[in-house]
Amino acid sequence: MKPRMLKENVHSVGAVDWDRRLFDELIPLPDGTSYNSYLIKSGEKTALIDTVDPTMTAVLMRNLDELNIRKIDYVIANHAEQDHSGSLPAVLSRFPEATVVCTPKCKPMLTDLLLIPEHKIKAVEDGEILSLGDKTLEFIHAPWVHWPETMFTYLREDRILFTCDFFGSHLATTDLYVTNEAAVYEGAKRYYAEIMMPFRSVIPKHLERIKPLQIDIIATSHGPIYGRPKFIIDAYTDWVMGEPKNIVVLPYTSMHGSTRAMVEYFVDALAVRGITVKQFDMARSDIGKLAMALVDAATIVVGTPQVLFGPHPNVAHAVFLANVLHPKLKFASVIGSYGWGGKMLEQITAMIPNLKLELIPPVVIKGYPKEEDYKALERLAQAIFEKHKESHLA
Repeated sequence: MKPRMLKENVHSVGAVDWDRRLFDELIPLPDGTSYNSYLIKSGEKTALIDTVDPTMTAVLMRNLDELNIRKIDYVIANHAEQDHSGSLPAVLSRFPEATVVCTPKCKPMLTDLLLIPEHKIKAVEDGEILSLGDKTLEFIHAPWVHWPETMFTYLREDRILFTCDFFGSHLATTDLYVTNEAAVYEGAKRYYAEIMMPFRSVIPKHLERIKPLQIDIIATSHGPIYGRPKFIIDAYTDWVMGEPKNIVVLPYTSMHGSTRAMVEYFVDALAVRGITVKQFDMARSDIGKLAMALVDAATIVVGTPQVLFGPHPNVAHAVFLANVLHPKLKFASVIGSYGWGGKMLEQITAMIPNLKLELIPPVVIKGYPKEEDYKALERLAQAIFEKHKESHLA
């Protein structure tokens, strides 16, 4: 995309990556992404807020040429991860007079990850101010959204908050600003679930920190810009601090049909009790959709056959993800089938030390489900309903 103006002398100069489908060799990107970089020209100095992924360096350079930029005084590195800082070496090569500005924790990361010379980097303290002449940057340390060195940059005169990954969305779009809030809500929720939710406990502090700021625009590092900041701030407030909902997430795998029969019966038993179920066959499902479902769910029920002496690896992957994503879950259980003895239950419960859950007695059977097994599934569905009702969720 060509450079576009947010406000006078503030331009978007980043790149849209329409074709990228995987991030960190793990996270699906069904809608591509963008690497947002912003140029601020002032009466005296010019600053670049973040760079782009190294695969898109040429786009960034072309946009700077389009604006006839011959000098950059500061490159603000809000985050050291390469999709933000990966083009720093090329920028410093083109503009050798530039100084990189970042947090003290970011400085060694830039030298380690990108081999940026230490003398080229200026570390700034929380709340420190940098004058560009007629524009002023304020730096706000924001550790653990989502790395320890992250910061926000606030452009006082134009009331723009550059939040790096915070509030972002992996969306490739020609829209500079959010035009379809419903679509962006889904993209931002996926982004929150996959990237920010593990740090849910520290996010309220950062929401509180930005509350006193006068913000007209939130400019993130991925996805379209928020011209109505309240939209995304309210969404995050709900995702982070709102009560979980009357939802059961059910990741499962079935090898020969026994566990599938249990899942189908159990889903119906929950549904007739008014509980919403989000079911995921882990042999085929998008893990991003699983992560999104976990944002609001009150309960997770794992459905798995036994493989050798433990859970199916696909389901173990789902349990591992739930543990590291650290959602607001309150309850958990297991349903599944086995052919002979093993330690499937012990292994699953050992995989979720981060989740402070109440475990509801599981239904694990031998072979294909029989009449008494379906009755046990009814009892489990009723137990979940009662737990949700006691928690004022149902």
